[in-house]
Amino acid sequence: MNSGADYSSGTGATTVVGSRALPLTVLGFETSCDETAAAVVRLTEGGAQVLSSVVHSQITEHAAFGGVVPEIAARSHVEMISGVAARALDQAGLDYADMDGIAATAGPGLVGGVMVGLSFAKGAALARGLPLIAVNHLEGHAVSARLGAQIAYPFLLLLVSGGHCQLLEVRGIGDMTRLGTTIDDAAGEAFDKIAKAMDLGYPGGPALERLAQTGDGSRFSLPRALLGRKDCDFSFSGLKTAASRLVETCETDQDRADLADAVQSAIARQLTERSERAMAAYAEGHEHRMFVVAGGVAANRTVRRVLEDAAARHGFTFMAPPLAYCTDNAAMIALAGAERLALGLTSDLDVAARPRWPLDEARAMADPVHQKTGRKGAKA
Repeated sequence: MNSGADYSSGTGATTVVGSRALPLTVLGFETSCDETAAAVVRLTEGGAQVLSSVVHSQITEHAAFGGVVPEIAARSHVEMISGVAARALDQAGLDYADMDGIAATAGPGLVGGVMVGLSFAKGAALARGLPLIAVNHLEGHAVSARLGAQIAYPFLLLLVSGGHCQLLEVRGIGDMTRLGTTIDDAAGEAFDKIAKAMDLGYPGGPALERLAQTGDGSRFSLPRALLGRKDCDFSFSGLKTAASRLVETCETDQDRADLADAVQSAIARQLTERSERAMAAYAEGHEHRMFVVAGGVAANRTVRRVLEDAAARHGFTFMAPPLAYCTDNAAMIALAGAERLALGLTSDLDVAARPRWPLDEARAMADPVHQKTGRKGAKA
C-alpha cells in the first residue's frame, strides 16, 4: 500500500486485523457538512449493493444565511443522526446484529459536524462489538462511482466536490496519488460564490446551472487561469472575482442568464483542459484507461457532457456516479468502509476528527499548494 495515502496518520491508530471475506455489510455515516446521512451497503464479489440510503438535508436551515453556518449544522446533526440511522437500518430490513462494521466520515469537513457522526459511530461500534472504520470523506467520493457500476482499479479520477478540486491516480482503496489540485478556490466554491453574488439563493450551484440553460455566454469574456503552466493544477479565484464584478453590470434577467452560462462554460473548460493533460500523462503508463468524475460538481450536466467528450477524444471510458451519489451521502462512506474492512483495516476508538485530511498526504506535505498548512495540517 502507498504510504503516502495512509489516512490514519494523525487520527489515531489503524489496526490491520487481516483481510475479511466477502460479503460484508456496513452501516455508514456522513456528517461533514450540511447533510445528516446514513446508509447500509453490502460489498460482494459482484460489486456494491446499496441496501438503504437516507439523507436529511439542512438546506432550509441555512438558506437565510446564503451558506452553511457550522454551529447550526452541528446542532442539526446532533438532533437528526439517531433517527436517520434508525431509518437506514429499517429501510434495509436489517439491524445492528446484521452489520460487519460501522463506518463514518472522520474528515475533512466542518469539524463540529464530523465529530457528531464519528462519535455516534464510535458509540454504536462499542455497544455492538463491531469494528469501527474511520473514512476520509474524499475517499468516499473517490469510490462513489463504484456504487453504480463495476469499476476496476486503477482509474484516473477528477474529484470535484464543494471545497475540493483534484486529479488523482486511484490504484485502490488507500492508494492514491495526487496529479493536480486547486491552488485557491475549488470549482464548487466558484459556482456557489458567484451564485451568491448573483443572489440566486442557496444552494447556489444548481441554481446557476438552471439559469445558464437560457443564457448565451459568448457575450462575456472571463479570464483563463494558469495559461503559462503545463501542470494539472486548477485556479478559480480570478474567475470568481471577475464574474462577481460583472454581476454589477447585469441589468436584465437575460444578462444574468448569459453571465451564468459564461461562468458555467469557463469552469467546464478549465476542468476539461487540466483533465486532458492528466489523461495524456496517465495513458503513457496504463493500458486500462478509465476516467471517473465524482463529487457534487459531477452532477452538473454541462460539466459531465464536456468531460465525457474529452474522455472519448483521448480513448478513455467515462464513468460518473449516479446523480444521487454525486453530492454528499453515506452510501459512499459505507462502501469505502467496506473496502477497507475487506483489507483488514479498522480504526481504534480514539480516532480523531480532522478538519483537513488530504488523500495523498505525503504529496500534500512535501509539495503543498497552500504554503501555510497551519496546525490543522495540509489542506490538499
